Amino acid sequence: MTFRELPAGQKPKVSLSPIAEPKGLAGPEVSAIARQLIGNVEKVVVGKHEQIVLAIAVFLAEGHLLIEDVPGVAKTMLARAIAQSAGCTFKRIQCTPDLQPTDVLGEARLEPTTGRSEFRFGPIFSQFVLVDEINRASPRTQSALLEAMGESMVTAGSVTYRLQKPFMVVATQNPIEQEGTFLLPEAQKDRFLMRMELGYPSYADEKEMVERFQLRHPIELLQPVTTPDTITKCQEYVRSINVAPDACAAILRIVRATREHPALRLGASPRGSLGLFRAAQAMAAIEGRDSVSVEQAKAIAQKVLAHRLIVRKDAQRPDVKVAEVVAEILGQVSAAA
Repeated sequence: MTFRELPAGQKPKVSLSPIAEPKGLAGPEVSAIARQLIGNVEKVVVGKHEQIVLAIAVFLAEGHLLIEDVPGVAKTMLARAIAQSAGCTFKRIQCTPDLQPTDVLGEARLEPTTGRSEFRFGPIFSQFVLVDEINRASPRTQSALLEAMGESMVTAGSVTYRLQKPFMVVATQNPIEQEGTFLLPEAQKDRFLMRMELGYPSYADEKEMVERFQLRHPIELLQPVTTPDTITKCQEYVRSINVAPDACAAILRIVRATREHPALRLGASPRGSLGLFRAAQAMAAIEGRDSVSVEQAKAIAQKVLAHRLIVRKDAQRPDVKVAEVVAEILGQVSAAA
């Protein structure tokens, strides 16, 4: 099997040259870059500070984001604004039942002028990929994303292409309209670091949004505030952040408790432990901290773990919600700490 790199700053094409290792950044620099990204995105997405912070945390943690909400609440704009703010290449995949894996990954085609077979890169070969209405794609097409999301690479025949860093997938789905959709399998959901909802804006935020959009869409004027190479450096710094022993123990207790809770049929996998660990590091970096605390880990546990869990059907607790179970587990971990 052959491994090939995608050189930075170029359209996807084969190269055997590795991407140069970027120099490191200090904590205050990473925090300042994160705040710049958040402020820039807020020029387009109004009144969603918490969700924007979480999305930037996913980006810095080298994860992927699933946004579940009704149409028209700025799911697509959030993805575009982050990509544009970071100076990343951006592609959108609009999912439909007839979308094929080759429409996502690309395929080898015969060039009539040269007579040679060349691989035509699909939209997954971008630094920032929006998969819109992912649950409208067939299971076969959904599965085409697994390798890219899990290993940051795509295999076509006997050749494996490494995806250019930074690489992030933001997928959206409408939880209300289910006609003509395919439920995401657990393996697919487990690839997403976090799941979130945006919700409707408040009256004041919606008024501000209408006024901002009167003459033109703010996304048209949005300029990058950093570069992809800088984001890669930030991601490397996030990995270096210390996780205090008590915070690490709390993360493991929380995740392991989901596997033993009587109300849950499926608990979080070890990928959930790693995801909570990395997301907590990213949040610490954004906040300018050099170490992860127990409270930081608990604060984001709901977003990282809830979509990985399946509630057991129980006659004694017929209306139990995943969020309630996670909150119960977090309370138990507090008591044990």
